[in-house]
Parts: sequence; structure tokens; C-alpha cells
Amino acid sequence: DVVKVKDGYARNYLIPQGKAKRATATNLAEFEARRAELERQAAEQFAAAQAEGAKLEGQSVTIARKAGVDGRLFGSVTNADIADALKAQGFAVEKSAVRMPEGPLKTVCEAQIVVSLHTDVTATITVTVVGEN
Repeated sequence: DVVKVKDGYARNYLIPQGKAKRATATNLAEFEARRAELERQAAEQFAAAQAEGAKLEGQSVTIARKAGVDGRLFGSVTNADIADALKAQGFAVEKSAVRMPEGPLKTVCEAQIVVSLHTDVTATITVTVVGEN
């Protein structure tokens, strides 16, 4: 943004800290070129996330854990476990992208989990936790 600030504030703080530049014609042209580059990169990331989300939507992941007779797990299934299972299936998903608002899964169950690939792109997967002896 182009803003007007007091001369002393710009000269003594903003410009030396690298937080602002003078609004000259060359700086404005450089800023517009940088903005166009950033917008292009953001559009590419959004398109890649949409393509990945389309492939990931509706996928099913099965995770085996030791469980008691009543179906409760000895431990839990966390977002890291789900991300590792998705990586084994060929999807590059970070553990921070796996959204588990109710917390980790602690019983033998089948749950719908949301994977957030981008701020505007999410995919829903089915996680099936099975008990093993």
C-alpha cells in the first residue's frame, strides 16, 4: 500500500528497518512486478492443492492398533499416524493438515477426517481403526 507518514517516522524508523520504501516510480514498478509474481505463485499453489484434493477426496485409510476386549485402544491414533498412512498410499500430506477437532481416536471405529490442503481446499477421508491382538 502507498501511505503517507510523518517524515521523521519514515526517515528514522521505517526505511532503516526495511519496512518501507519511498514511493518513487522505480520502487512502485518493482512492487507491482513482485505483486504479480506472488499472485502467480499463489494461483499455482491453489491449483495444485485443488488437484491433490480431488484425488484425496473419499480415500480410505486403515490403521491397525492393539485394542482391548471392549474396543478401546492401548494408545491412540493421532494426526501424525494418519499422515504417515496417507504417505504410504502416495499422498504428500503434512501432519498439521490433518484436522481432528475431537482429538485423537481412542477406540476401534470408522471416522470421517478432514484434510486441509490449502486455506480454501479441504478433502474428507475415511479412517478405519481396527484392533489387532
